[in-house]
Amino acid sequence: MELANLAAFLAVADAGGFSAAAAALHLTQPAVSKRIAQLESELDARLFDRVGRQVLLTEAGQLLLPRARQLLGDANDARRALRELEHGIGGSLRLVSSHHIGLHRLPPLLRKFSARYPQVALELRFMDSEQAWHEVLHARAELALTTLGPTASPLQATPVWHDPLHFVAAPSHPLAQRTRLSLSDLSAHPAVLADPGTFTHRIVADAFAARGLPLQLRMTTHYLETIKMLASVGLAWSVLPQTLLDRSLLRLPVQGVALSRQLGLITHSGRTPSKAAQAFTRLLLQQAERG
Repeated sequence: MELANLAAFLAVADAGGFSAAAAALHLTQPAVSKRIAQLESELDARLFDRVGRQVLLTEAGQLLLPRARQLLGDANDARRALRELEHGIGGSLRLVSSHHIGLHRLPPLLRKFSARYPQVALELRFMDSEQAWHEVLHARAELALTTLGPTASPLQATPVWHDPLHFVAAPSHPLAQRTRLSLSDLSAHPAVLADPGTFTHRIVADAFAARGLPLQLRMTTHYLETIKMLASVGLAWSVLPQTLLDRSLLRLPVQGVALSRQLGLITHSGRTPSKAAQAFTRLLLQQAERG
């Protein structure tokens, strides 16, 4: 149904006549009559009866009246929301983040974003990087902050942080007593690493596979903080990012190997980003430039 025809219908119903409706709409009476005729033809129902000088709603007109008000009200609300969108940033932003980024990279960004854009309703969830990619792929999230791996269309990856990875062990671990180590030395001892399905695990596994060395896995888990705890009590050596290192762990002097990963932003190339998403991305990249 044409909104202009519905507006004419409401004007006639409210004014009680075609002449008064035409004056209210700044149209001629024949133009209003034409719009009512078009609406009646489209609905295949008579909407008004002309009884003498009176114009009365038919049963079909009475049924249409509240629905026409609702439709035009919704249309006006949509126009108002779009006008407001041109002048400000609001609405909602669905964001997913890996646990590690959420704990160690995201807090200052969230603090600044919420202060600058208080009208944005931020929907934030934490999950594994691989799962976060699926959320963006299936339009259940607009942005994802994750460990980056090989991407394929329609997903797009924007590197934000370079994240060096270090071989570590508890000070009491036999490997911690050595001044020089190779991957062959580590291969002789059990490791605790991220789950095999994660990008971080693949980085470590590929380094060993490239040298034809096996990995002894004592345990795997999705949570780097758990891995840190297990390594710090001496159960196994591990590989962890710089942000998790403290005095409970020693960096192992492994020669000839430098591991790192990229952390960044995952978006869907087929989606037009909301203004809230554009604002969040700008802040994210500005923060990354400042280090």
